[in-house]
Amino acid sequence: MIDLHTHSTESDGTCTPSELIDLAVLRGIDTIALTDHDTCAGLDEARKKADKKGINFIPGIELEISFKPGEFHLLGLNIINWKDGLDSALIEIMNKRLERNLKMVQLINDSGIELDYSEVIDEAHGQVIGRPHFASLLVKKKIVKNTLKAFEKYLAAGRPFHIEKEALSLEEGIKLIKQAGGHPVIAHPMSLFLSWGKMPERMEYWKEVGVEGIEVWHSGTKIKNCLRLEEIADKLGLFKTGGSDFHGDNRKDRPLGLGAGGREIPIDPLIPFPV
Repeated sequence: MIDLHTHSTESDGTCTPSELIDLAVLRGIDTIALTDHDTCAGLDEARKKADKKGINFIPGIELEISFKPGEFHLLGLNIINWKDGLDSALIEIMNKRLERNLKMVQLINDSGIELDYSEVIDEAHGQVIGRPHFASLLVKKKIVKNTLKAFEKYLAAGRPFHIEKEALSLEEGIKLIKQAGGHPVIAHPMSLFLSWGKMPERMEYWKEVGVEGIEVWHSGTKIKNCLRLEEIADKLGLFKTGGSDFHGDNRKDRPLGLGAGGREIPIDPLIPFPV
C-alpha cells in the first residue's frame, strides 16, 4: 500500500509525525509521504521513525498557490534537500500568515467579540494556525453553534472576518520544490473548480510551466473523475499519484492509506522517485 498525501500535528493533522508512521505500519502501508501545509517541521521525525520501522518515507510538502475560482494546492514530493533554501522561504510564508491572523483578530475585536491571539495559539496546539482554529473559538465562545456556521457567517470569502491569504504564484511554488530536489504535483484537482472542457488545456499549460504530476487518486474525488484525470495525465505525459489527504480525527472521512471510494491507492510505475 502507498499513501502520498498526509498531514501531522505540524500543520492541521491530529497525529504526530511518529504516530503517523506507527499508524502506517498498522495499516500495512509500504510507502508514505508526509506533506504538511507550508512546513517541513515534521520531516526529520517522520523519516527517523520510518527508517526504524522499515517503511519507505517520501519527504513532502503542500503549498497553497494563488488561483481563482477554486483552490490550488501543490504537492512537493521527495523534497530531499528541503533544508537548502526551502525552510527559509517557508519562514516568510509563515510571517505573512501571522500578519493575516492578527488582522483577523483585530476584525473580530472590532465587532465586539473579545478574542486574544494567545487563545488562537492555544487552540491550534502547535499546528499551523488557520481559519479552522478561529472557527473553533467562535463555537466555544457561543457566537455560533458549529464551525460550519462560523465559516458561513464570519470566515468564508466575503464574510466579515475574512482576509484573503497571500499565496505563492505557481512559478514560485514550482521553483521552491524543484530547488529542494522534489517533484511538483497538482493536489486534488477537483478543488480547482475547472470544467472538464478547460481542465486538459490548463494541465498542459501547467506542465509547460514545470508541473510534473497529478494527484489522480484522492480520497475526496469520485472514482469516475479519477479515471478522467488519469486519462488527462496519460495523454500529457504527467505522472500519477494518489493519497488519502489524512488529517487524523480532524477528517475522519479520510482514512490513512485509502483513496477514492475507500480503495487502496494504485502504485504507478512512472513515478520518478523510489516507491
